[in-house]
Amino acid sequence: MNIYLDHAASTPVHPEVATAMFEVMTGQFGNASSVHAFGRAAKRSVSEARDKMAAYLGSSPDELVFTSGGTESDNLAIFGTVAAFENKGKHIITSQIEHHAVLHACESLEKEGYEVTYLPVDSYGMIDVTDLEAAIRPDTVLISIMYVNNEVGTVQKIEEIGHIAKAHDIPFHVDAVQALGSIPIDLHHLPVDLMSFSAHKINGPQGVGLLYVRKGMKLEPRTQGGLQERKRRAGTENMAGIVGFAKALELLEKDMEERMQHDAQLRQTFIEELKNEVGEEAIVVNGHPKQVVSHIVNVSFPLVKTETMLMNLDVEGIAAASGSACTSGSLERSHVLEAMNLPEGIMDSAIRFSFGLGNSKEDLVYTANKVGTIMRRLRNRA
Repeated sequence: MNIYLDHAASTPVHPEVATAMFEVMTGQFGNASSVHAFGRAAKRSVSEARDKMAAYLGSSPDELVFTSGGTESDNLAIFGTVAAFENKGKHIITSQIEHHAVLHACESLEKEGYEVTYLPVDSYGMIDVTDLEAAIRPDTVLISIMYVNNEVGTVQKIEEIGHIAKAHDIPFHVDAVQALGSIPIDLHHLPVDLMSFSAHKINGPQGVGLLYVRKGMKLEPRTQGGLQERKRRAGTENMAGIVGFAKALELLEKDMEERMQHDAQLRQTFIEELKNEVGEEAIVVNGHPKQVVSHIVNVSFPLVKTETMLMNLDVEGIAAASGSACTSGSLERSHVLEAMNLPEGIMDSAIRFSFGLGNSKEDLVYTANKVGTIMRRLRNRA
């Protein structure tokens, strides 16, 4: 039996998304920048997809920039903003638990003379908005805080942070890659200037992303070439990927409430079954107990090291992760759990289970049962 519980890393492509992409790949091959009929057809496909996505997100179509994924969206938001506001100052505020697409971008800017304030978080992975406001300086040119943490699922107070940023006239970027599909997003009402998204977290294709850029927001392009995306991101558009992304969003809109309820039931079932299998004292659920998305469960098993549990689960045909997909191939301790100041035994035994399309209650019951079997086997060997 094979069970995929690593949806926070990447999700299976929805069959309807694959069909929509296949139709584009086999029926359209013009360049959206070409003026002939084939090019106009390609441009029409991209524009229609952009219109649909704007309607879903509550933005104007011209506020959306297509990219190659969440990482490029984060990089374009950060580097593009600081370049546009370089005359104002060189101070950035972010948090210690951001995705490495943000952290490494900030570290790169530090080498160029920028100062970065990395806000601490509490044991639940939540930043204190009073810390954020206290960190603001006259030369602060950007605040970048993720909506949902990709390792523990904690949801930040984005609306409150946005109002603070707006009051101080500071551009506010939000990495919403893990939030899309799990939290309703209406960009007309959120006080956000830039927001990053990625298709492969919502049963869309890998290799296509989106950056929302509020109308009037200054942003310097990071790539030089053609005039695509209103001169903000040069390069021929990934037409099939963009159409697939739009289709994935369309499917989300149809069943988002049902999907959220389903994920919440799976989460509750999984935690209860784990407690029944190994005992409540043998597990620790990491992240905020209430301000958390339903599709991510980060659990520590203090009696078993992370790599040992992951290898045993893999043998049983169960795919889970130690944290971010960008670092889970290494044995480095999670920077998120370190920032949360959790005990060593908790950090060194944490597993991220994340679910979605194709997962059932039976999958989670089976997985909990296998975790219990693995822990009992390992205890008997000791």
